[in-house]
Amino acid sequence: MAEHQNPEASAYAGRWVALVRGKIVAQGETREQAFQAAHLARRKEQPEIRFMSAMPVSSPLLDSVRVLLPEDVSVYLVGGAVRDAVLGRVTHDLDFATSQGLKLAKKVADTLPAAFFPLDASFDTARVVVIHPDGSRDMLDFAGYRGESLEADLCGRDFTINAVAMDLHTGAIIDPLGGVKDIREKRIRACSATSLRDDPIRILRAVRQAAALDFSIDPETRKLMKAAVPLLANVSPERQRDELFKILAGPKPDASIRALELLGAFPYFLPELTALKGVEQSAPHVHEVWTHTLAVLRHLEGILSVLAPAYDEDKANSDLMNGLLVLRLGRYRQQIGEHLASALNTDRSARAVLFLAALYHDVNKPQTRSIEEESGRIRFLGHDEQGAETALKRGMALHLSNDELNRLKLIIRQHMRVHAHSSRKEAGLEISRKAMYRFFRDCGESGIDLILLALADTRATYDHALTQDKWVATLDVCRSLLEAWYEKADEIIHPIALVNGDDLINELKQKPGPEIGRLLEAIRETQAAGKLSTREEALAFARGWLVKAREK
Repeated sequence: MAEHQNPEASAYAGRWVALVRGKIVAQGETREQAFQAAHLARRKEQPEIRFMSAMPVSSPLLDSVRVLLPEDVSVYLVGGAVRDAVLGRVTHDLDFATSQGLKLAKKVADTLPAAFFPLDASFDTARVVVIHPDGSRDMLDFAGYRGESLEADLCGRDFTINAVAMDLHTGAIIDPLGGVKDIREKRIRACSATSLRDDPIRILRAVRQAAALDFSIDPETRKLMKAAVPLLANVSPERQRDELFKILAGPKPDASIRALELLGAFPYFLPELTALKGVEQSAPHVHEVWTHTLAVLRHLEGILSVLAPAYDEDKANSDLMNGLLVLRLGRYRQQIGEHLASALNTDRSARAVLFLAALYHDVNKPQTRSIEEESGRIRFLGHDEQGAETALKRGMALHLSNDELNRLKLIIRQHMRVHAHSSRKEAGLEISRKAMYRFFRDCGESGIDLILLALADTRATYDHALTQDKWVATLDVCRSLLEAWYEKADEIIHPIALVNGDDLINELKQKPGPEIGRLLEAIRETQAAGKLSTREEALAFARGWLVKAREK
């Protein structure tokens, strides 16, 4: 059919179009509407009226699957792949609805070949994972109909944009709820009045997809979401966690979190955040705590975008602060990208944990707020340590892995550390090698997250009032830390040991005990500072250290 070759076809699937010399000039829901629209636009020309019955969803993988399908079994491509085709986007996840989910998935996996994973025998659902030579993956999910027919399956889904199917045998579009029109008009609309009550996690999904696709949520659907918000408390922690992490890992996390707040979701989902709104802060903060938190998310996304391995040069140079950021830290973009892509859990990246830490980094400011009597300055003493414990409890409630919990707690507990070094830098004091050693001794790889969070926190604290001098001081401290971690690790972070515990015991006639451990750490610090380079120097330092220790 001609529309398979027409790049505009996906935008008009399921509608009548008018073509003049092969170009679409008008469209409508009926033949008459398309004809009348074309007549108004091109009065002197005779249009060809055609129904765009097929959608050009095509890929080598999909073509490979199509030839394996039995002619007598109905199989439909559904959900995100069809939606993305209408939008002209590429997707690596394909969902199929059929009457033989497990059987077809096994056949496809055996023939491609690919890995086969039964997901839910009661729903006739299985997954096929295709791993390509470059390590990339495509996932194909086969599922039996959720209902008595395909139409019942589509009508029972979450949003109309995900309730469109394409017959793999004929290319015909099945769109019982007008999903293609909603996709074209960038609107997220519930499939039914009970869609959100039936599965409240769809509230988070709607917010996420609105941000990811740059769509708006239909006003009536927004009302349904707000009404169903209390039911979020009944959703399993694992499903809450997975949707939250997708929101934090996706575009515009600040807008998504703000939307959830406006919906009233936090008391049932992230209750600790409800107290942040309206908590005033002293200068240099230009925002109250909740607005500041959202600004940190916004700036963190922008900073990571500018420092991404594949970045938009125009965006990177869009303002002075970004230009300075790239100038001083741009050479570490590849290493930063690899760090953020690393997995603390099979299904979740370090990047999402960093954003969760950013969301919770000031969570205990309301509980620690005090006002100095003489100066009137607002203080939040201990908010970092208390906030780390609060975030840890929330992470445990969301069933994060131990690695994720440890990193989350560490980032929040230490998030003021880079700021302290930046303040000293502003006063003309360079960050010492010993301070860099101690920073990474205490923080390890999470030090990279702390650097990125400190950059976003600085931007959010001052926002448009940020001075070049303040920003440069912060950048210089961050550059020194990154240089130590990535370029001078053998000198500063983990220098080769000059002596060990046995050396100290034998050479200095000491007894085993905690003092030996403290002495070894003092030697490592001094070595990292560049003041020790030989075994003899280390032993001489140790003798002097012991003398001073006994004099105290």
